[in-house]
Amino acid sequence: MRSMRDFAGGVGFFFQGLGWVARNGRWWGFGLIPALVAFAVYVVALVYLGNNATGIADFLTPFADGWSPGWRDFFRGALGVMLFIGGLALAVLTFTALTLAIGEPFYEKLSEKVDPLQESDDVPWWRSIPRSLRDSLVTLLYVLMFTIPLFFLGFVPVIGQTVVPVLGALVSGFFLTVELTSLALERRGLNRRARFQMLRANKAPALGFGVLVFLLFLVPFVAVIAMPAAVAGAALMVRSRLSALPPARP
Repeated sequence: MRSMRDFAGGVGFFFQGLGWVARNGRWWGFGLIPALVAFAVYVVALVYLGNNATGIADFLTPFADGWSPGWRDFFRGALGVMLFIGGLALAVLTFTALTLAIGEPFYEKLSEKVDPLQESDDVPWWRSIPRSLRDSLVTLLYVLMFTIPLFFLGFVPVIGQTVVPVLGALVSGFFLTVELTSLALERRGLNRRARFQMLRANKAPALGFGVLVFLLFLVPFVAVIAMPAAVAGAALMVRSRLSALPPARP
């Protein structure tokens, strides 16, 4: 029961963030600009993938050339669909990292406004961007460790249509929370390993917050509108969970 309450509490942090940016429309408006740029990049990439998924599936499955036409076309068609779904999931996961990198100065200020600290480990944005990109690449490697096996499990009847999507949403949601909380946690002097430890210790709210954001980001254009609210909600979650933590590196 407590885990469910904590999960619901994580969901609530997003709506708290949504309320904050709604009351501070100027911050919401500026936050849309980097999100729009990232969204345009991913739309082009996904349109290209959608138009070429069948050809890519053909290229990846030369072993199926000798199959009967019916089974070959079905298999390659299903693989093309899975490739597009995988690309969409990867776009959702990397959308946050790219948007944060593009809008680093703004989102840093937004996080500071939502979560003011008397003392913080501030780093100039031109130095923080390379570190953020490096941390995002490490996070992406962790994501791939989980999502690649889930991708192949998606072909298993019944499990692939029921259990795998749920596990995929949980994994994706957790790592979205990792990305979105990085700004507020870095200001507290926490490195990547310490941030992971904190979120694992608060897994239920981290999942509640991240799964909701992941589902919202699956809806076209909603990711753009929701991005400032997600950053604000992540800052509020960090403030609530780490209010007594001193800003020192472990």
